Amino acid sequence: MTPLDLAGYLIAGLMTAVALWRMPAALWGDEEDRRRRALWGCYAGFALALWTKTRFVRVGLNDSPVTDLSVLIKHYTATIAILAILSYIVAIYGQYEDEGDVPRHVRFARLIQQVAAKASVATLVLLTVLFFTVVDRSTPSDRFVADHAGQWGATLYMSVFYLYLGAASAVCAYQWALATAGARTRHLRVGLGMMTFAMFIGVGYTVSRTLFLWVSVVDDPSESFALRFDEITEAAQVVLFAFFAVGASVPALSNVRRRAKLWRAQARLHGLWYELMTAFPDQPFEPPRPLLRELTRFDTPADLRVDRWAADIADAVEKLRHYVPDTLLPAAEAAGTGPGSPLADAYWIKAALLARDSGAPAGDAAAVAAQHATDQDGEVARLVRVAAAYRTLTPERARPVLEAAASTGKEQPA
Repeated sequence: MTPLDLAGYLIAGLMTAVALWRMPAALWGDEEDRRRRALWGCYAGFALALWTKTRFVRVGLNDSPVTDLSVLIKHYTATIAILAILSYIVAIYGQYEDEGDVPRHVRFARLIQQVAAKASVATLVLLTVLFFTVVDRSTPSDRFVADHAGQWGATLYMSVFYLYLGAASAVCAYQWALATAGARTRHLRVGLGMMTFAMFIGVGYTVSRTLFLWVSVVDDPSESFALRFDEITEAAQVVLFAFFAVGASVPALSNVRRRAKLWRAQARLHGLWYELMTAFPDQPFEPPRPLLRELTRFDTPADLRVDRWAADIADAVEKLRHYVPDTLLPAAEAAGTGPGSPLADAYWIKAALLARDSGAPAGDAAAVAAQHATDQDGEVARLVRVAAAYRTLTPERARPVLEAAASTGKEQPA
């Protein structure tokens, strides 16, 4: 295996990893979020195209009953990926109204995207016709461009694809260069800059290969020169996709810290949430699941799930108020570290669950500690601290608090 073959596997694996990473948000995100779906379609399409270029897959498909099948599949998937990336560019500019004062580069992007949809279909049809009619496929090839250098049929076939690929690369380079100049954050500026550089490589790749093929028709190159040229341009394409994959992921990496924070919040809230939802099974939208299953769910974004758990816990606490006396609050605060402390809240919840489970009748809502969180993030942070304290409590530790509340209630005059 040559270094270029190894690089082909690595870049195909990298693009596949990016596609899998971004797949949940694309498939289960907001129905109106076309941007994520378009970008994911680009990742997935190029990942498939890159795998068809790897040596094992390439040789296997080229030696199949349809000679050089890997070339046709590669160009099919790449054409679809290009259409997706042009749709992504348009989706970025979705904030502008069609009838409003739309900047010229936005109008240009929308026009290109409309033309590209029709051009993609025409390109796929034309590639298919040329592949099965004028391309010499009498023997399987390993390096299609090098092996078919000097053949007019393959030159015409590749020129059609390179025209589509080069035009799309130029449009992306232009649009992303403008976006890079106007980027407000460093992550976005770096990511767009890398993607712009990748598209400039793409323009050079398509122009150089097209010129090589047409010059080869006039002046047939030596086999060693054709192979060397093919390897150099293939190496440039590996660099292209490396910059594209990393650059497209850099802006998303800014959200990794927040996602990690949300996952930690889920892990810390799960024990408290799970026990309360088991006590009130009609409360959650779905039955509570073990922690590992909850952390590996992709049908609901993590931030929405954490917010939902916080609301579920608050609703369950509200229901527990009907099973305990007002005196439970001072008893819990005395057992904890004072009013409003996480440990006091944890004692109150644990004791209230014991009261409900022991068959206490429902009555008027008892007093609970006032909460002072100013926003949802603050509320989640407070509940995380309560959940941490709750994990330290056993029924044996909480039962005396409930008994103290009950005895205090009896001592008070009617």
